Amino acid sequence: MSEVNWIALSVFALLFGLVTWLGFAAARWRKGDLDLLHEWGLGGRRFGAVITWFLIGGDIYTAYTFIAVPSLAFGAGAIAFFAVPFTIVAYPIFFLVFPRLWHVCHKHNYITAGDFVRGRFGNRWLALAVAITSIVATMPYMALQLDGLQIIISALGVSGTGLLADLPLIIAFMVLAAFTYSSGIRAPASIAIVKDILIYITAFAAVIIIPIELGGFGKIFAAVPSSKLLLAAPGPGSTGAYSAYATLALGSALSIYLYPHSLTGILSASSGRAIRRNAALLPAYSFLLGLLALLGFFAIAARVNTLHEYADGFKRFGNNFAVPALFLNSFPSWFVGVAFSAIGMGALVPAAIMSIAAANLYTRNIHREFINKSVSDRQEAQMAKRVSLIVKFGALAFIMAVPTQYAVYLQLLGGIWIIQIFPSVVLGAYTSWFNGWALLVGWAAGTIAGTAMAVAVNLTPTYPLKIAGYVFPGYAALYTVVLNVALVVVLTPLFNLLSIRRTAFDEIASSDFHI
Repeated sequence: MSEVNWIALSVFALLFGLVTWLGFAAARWRKGDLDLLHEWGLGGRRFGAVITWFLIGGDIYTAYTFIAVPSLAFGAGAIAFFAVPFTIVAYPIFFLVFPRLWHVCHKHNYITAGDFVRGRFGNRWLALAVAITSIVATMPYMALQLDGLQIIISALGVSGTGLLADLPLIIAFMVLAAFTYSSGIRAPASIAIVKDILIYITAFAAVIIIPIELGGFGKIFAAVPSSKLLLAAPGPGSTGAYSAYATLALGSALSIYLYPHSLTGILSASSGRAIRRNAALLPAYSFLLGLLALLGFFAIAARVNTLHEYADGFKRFGNNFAVPALFLNSFPSWFVGVAFSAIGMGALVPAAIMSIAAANLYTRNIHREFINKSVSDRQEAQMAKRVSLIVKFGALAFIMAVPTQYAVYLQLLGGIWIIQIFPSVVLGAYTSWFNGWALLVGWAAGTIAGTAMAVAVNLTPTYPLKIAGYVFPGYAALYTVVLNVALVVVLTPLFNLLSIRRTAFDEIASSDFHI
């Protein structure tokens, strides 16, 4: 059985205590009436450029990112670096689209993407599809944050059998549930500042100290198998890893800000100008992501052991244990505690925002639209708070009862599903020409086709698309959103001709997009 690293655990517990206090104290930060949904769920839309930068970075660069990107480099090599160009492509999209979206949502008091789609296209069934897609895509994402936290707790030597093994995770998420319920999005916004500072400290320390210990970058890259240093060259009749790399980067860039936790962070900003400033500042996270990916190569050179021992024997985390094992091998115990705290906060911050975003979607676009239209503002906020608890403990139950691999599969499917709202949300920020029913058909076709593609390749992200005898392995999400948009463009004039129009007029004027 592995021994508890008491020094690292003490530092971890101290910093966890600090962020717990911050989470509860945040209720009094920029005070507002937390019995109103826009105050609880969006912080009153009062976060400036700096806080928004930490908040958006905090909910996108998660514990799963910190562990999964290096582990992909550790196991698969160069393909992991698709994460760097994907963020570079994402920020211009962010700059162009989301200030426009913010202005409309601010003017009409929209809180979710479903609210915007309902107002833009006048179709509540399309808004329902957007809401359900967003919630379903978010749940496995949240479960994987718990998995990242579980790996970190295990790496500290805290283990056991049965309920005892999951007790630290249960305690952490009970604390998370409590401060999210009481403080709303102000809690993860305040914690994100501490989390990102610690992550930058950890990343810079790792890329400076570990190469020195391993004899320099030359020896590190010499230790990495040549097959992992470069993408595999295309073979006869196939673009191979080249198209997979490119489509993963582009498809991820198109979808990353459609996730409800991303949109919630964006809509919490105080102005469109704050969002544009963030588009200019967020590329700092792309640099950070490149550094994190390098940790996978460091782990190869350090020959880390990805087996971790529990009280009941060995449990194989596989490649996901590469980063914790690397830090345990490379740093003194006190700094391991700091690094693991950063990763643990990288689970708490996005999980809190994800639960808030899912609660907002359910409350506004399902409960208020289809169950109780006469709900008061205070009842709406209370409903969202309760739903956020259900969402969090649902994710906790899932990760405790179901093998992690299933959460990974569902998260991959979530990427395919969430991109299907791209025409309604992103293109909808520029035009209301699309017919709402055509958008709904496109969404359904893209979702079904994407799911079928993923199942056909055993729930892996790339699908070998065959065109004229040539094979283009690529991200199924990108292929299916092209199908989605094509159907919408073809069906819109047809549905309009057949008088299958929207159920209400567009309530958004062109002047509402003024930025």
